[in-house]
Amino acid sequence: MTEELITAYPAAVPEKQKQELPGLDTRLRPGVEYVKQENWDHHGKPHLQTYKGSEKLKGKYAIVTGGDSGIGRAVAHLYAIEGLKGVTISYLPQEKEDAKNAAEQITKEGCNVNLVEADLQKEEDCRKVVEAHLRVFEYLNILVNNASKQIMSDTIEDLDLGNVRSVFESNILQMIAVSKFAVPHMKRGAAIINTTSVVAYSGNPRLLDYASTKGAIVSFTRALARQLSPRGIRVNMVAPGPVITALQAASREAEEMEGFGLGSPLHGRAAQPAEIAPSFVFLGCSDSNCMTGQCIHVNNGVHLGDS
Repeated sequence: MTEELITAYPAAVPEKQKQELPGLDTRLRPGVEYVKQENWDHHGKPHLQTYKGSEKLKGKYAIVTGGDSGIGRAVAHLYAIEGLKGVTISYLPQEKEDAKNAAEQITKEGCNVNLVEADLQKEEDCRKVVEAHLRVFEYLNILVNNASKQIMSDTIEDLDLGNVRSVFESNILQMIAVSKFAVPHMKRGAAIINTTSVVAYSGNPRLLDYASTKGAIVSFTRALARQLSPRGIRVNMVAPGPVITALQAASREAEEMEGFGLGSPLHGRAAQPAEIAPSFVFLGCSDSNCMTGQCIHVNNGVHLGDS
């Protein structure tokens, strides 16, 4: 840890580690924060504070794809704190351990959790997630399209085109499919929130296909926002930067994970999922009632570039 890094997070700097895709938060060292956020007192000293809800989502129902870990789990947890009545979380078979842990914690907030094992690269599983949600909860107020994957490649010559197809299927094709099946059940006042990335704007030389899918999500969000505006359904997106999640440990070499995120313009570290999730609360509640087709950059200033 550098002298410039001043933070209240004990888990601000990941250790050297490696996982297999898709990765598990429960095995991430030193750990992940889903509800505790860094705050600063009037002396400029950091401390951790647990997120406090104010019933912004009271009585509503949501689907969060990839809600078993990382940003998705933090979003589902904060939604529960805000009074969400029920949430459906999709997860891959390999992520069952994380999914069960997430459900246990979210249920403690008084929110009903419907876990659905699904491979969103399959069209029938995209439909299954929506149908399973409606079967249990009947209503759908918020759709959070968050699930994604990334695979590093140093050069375009080294790109495995099979991996490229898989990344597109995992990141953008399934997002379109889940939205297609969900929208007919959403009413005026409902919200769709898509997770894009700072690399959609800044690019990343080792994530050509991932960055391309995140750019596609930007265009998809804007286009769907225009289409659904007359129906009163808002469509927005969030662009995180470096965030401490198992996906990073599963897609990088062990040495790269050590100190991941150090040097970010603001705070000099990677974000915790707990710091990204409030933007999804804002976009899911009536506070953003007049916003659609917009992107919130929550990435420690990475989107500003070096200039």
